[in-house]
Amino acid sequence: MPESVKLAKAELRQLDSEYKNEINPEHNVKVQFNPETLKVAFANQIQTPEGAGDQRGTPTQQFVGAGTTKLTLQLWFDVNAPQEGEAVLDVRKMTEKITYFITPMPNPKDKKKFIPPAVRFIWGSFQFDGLMESLEESLEFFSSDGIPLRASMSLSLTQQ
Repeated sequence: MPESVKLAKAELRQLDSEYKNEINPEHNVKVQFNPETLKVAFANQIQTPEGAGDQRGTPTQQFVGAGTTKLTLQLWFDVNAPQEGEAVLDVRKMTEKITYFITPMPNPKDKKKFIPPAVRFIWGSFQFDGLMESLEESLEFFSSDGIPLRASMSLSLTQQ
């Protein structure tokens, strides 16, 4: 009988403020189910120079700043699926590990300002380093006692 294929699990890992080194491994999260798709969007800052309306034809466009890159993905969690480690009865115990990465913390360079931790999303050969810009959690299925058993999370990470 052939050996079963072990699928690589996607992970979220915290980075230092310079986006170079992984830190706080206790906050690393292996996702329960790998995302079905990853959406990567690229954007540049383009501007039409002032006074360009006086010229005939198409006004010139000028690159004025670094663009941004965004990663969007959806994760699923289900307490009824096989789990690694201790069994969880409320799916929010699983999803709270992801919400850590959108929770603002004091900026190491200016303690009066807050910023979410830098995060690395890694899955196989795909790696994306940035900040979690948005997170939406949907509780999908409930027990007869009203305990959420299944959830989906839509994440958006951004980098400059």
